Amino acid sequence: MDGYPGIDVDLVIFGGGCAGLWLVDELRRRGLRVVLLEAARLGSGQTAGAQGILHGGFKYSLGGILAPSARMVRDMPAVWQASMIGQAEPNLVAMRLRSQCCYLWRSQSLLSWAGILGAAAGLNVKPVPVAVDECPQPLAHCPGPIYRLDETVIDPVSFIQVMLERNRGLVWKIDPGAGLEFERLEPGEIGGQVKSVLIQNPDTGERLRLSAASFVLAAGEGNEGLREQLGLPTPMTQLRPLRVALLRGALPQLNGHCVEGVKPKITITADIDAAGRAVWQLGGQIAEDGVRMEPLRFIEHARRELAHVLPGWQCPAVEWATYCVNRAERMVPDVVLPDDVQIIREMNILTVWPTKLVLAPRLAQRVASLLNLPALDSSPSETTQWQATAANFNWPAPKVALPPWEREQTWMTDV
Repeated sequence: MDGYPGIDVDLVIFGGGCAGLWLVDELRRRGLRVVLLEAARLGSGQTAGAQGILHGGFKYSLGGILAPSARMVRDMPAVWQASMIGQAEPNLVAMRLRSQCCYLWRSQSLLSWAGILGAAAGLNVKPVPVAVDECPQPLAHCPGPIYRLDETVIDPVSFIQVMLERNRGLVWKIDPGAGLEFERLEPGEIGGQVKSVLIQNPDTGERLRLSAASFVLAAGEGNEGLREQLGLPTPMTQLRPLRVALLRGALPQLNGHCVEGVKPKITITADIDAAGRAVWQLGGQIAEDGVRMEPLRFIEHARRELAHVLPGWQCPAVEWATYCVNRAERMVPDVVLPDDVQIIREMNILTVWPTKLVLAPRLAQRVASLLNLPALDSSPSETTQWQATAANFNWPAPKVALPPWEREQTWMTDV
């Protein structure tokens, strides 16, 4: 790599989803010279397509017991809330919220309903009964009681935008076609200590060497390719695909879960698109089932399921579309779904998976602990100085991914 200009940093992060963005902010505030690299749009993997519910563990306790997943996430909404009201860093006051709460109701089936309230006893976010006259109109004819669940629904794209603005100068777009060249402390050694990475500016073609003490792979689905290039063992990532249904039209605002069995049958989240139309995303069990269906058949299935979970509600004339997304998690032997954030440390390389959007702060804290970083006591001048230094390279920032309904989609009105 001789002959190329270079800079020394403390840490390089690969991947600009929720994990990488929270981590670059955390480490910058701890006084580290950190740079985040992204080859596509920020959040283009899982984050921008997420439904945005900051789960407090309730959905993981539907089997009637306080599951390990529920215990891991139950404190996380409070961490986010402190940031959203400006009482903690990162300050997320500017982040747009879709809703302050979700609703919880059941379908005609009584499966697991009796165990729900018992499991919630160990959680910080508990369901509260909703009076009949306060019930959202689409839920007016649903059987049984309706509950409010104080789990905030955020706009994930807005979260990405806020985190990018906070860390301007430290989030760099790299040329995906140029590849990456890693240099190790011992030339020719595969899987050993990494000394630097050579990157290319997508606008100018300029190449730059980043020398760092540590490297973090936070690229989700892209972690496998990075690990392979670094000579690290693979596969270490499991992909769990989803097919999510989209509706747009004159829809009411509704965010919540219809429960049937031990998981949400349908999770509905709502937003407004650029043209002012209401948009619904349909996740939950329906999204897991949908990966085995072609788009048209899946939309037909989604219409039937929506009518089933919202009985007596007349859905207005809407357009339908669907998109697929992969959940990327660490592959853990004999474990279907990891309960907590996952980190593998190999030499000076950390490979990380947040597992869930809400766990991004926990992942950043765990990484800081593994790196033996001091408490958050760096002065603003130190942070500003490093950001200004990095900004002097005039490296382009990645664009922010669009929400799924703003991307190119095939919308259908008659299925």
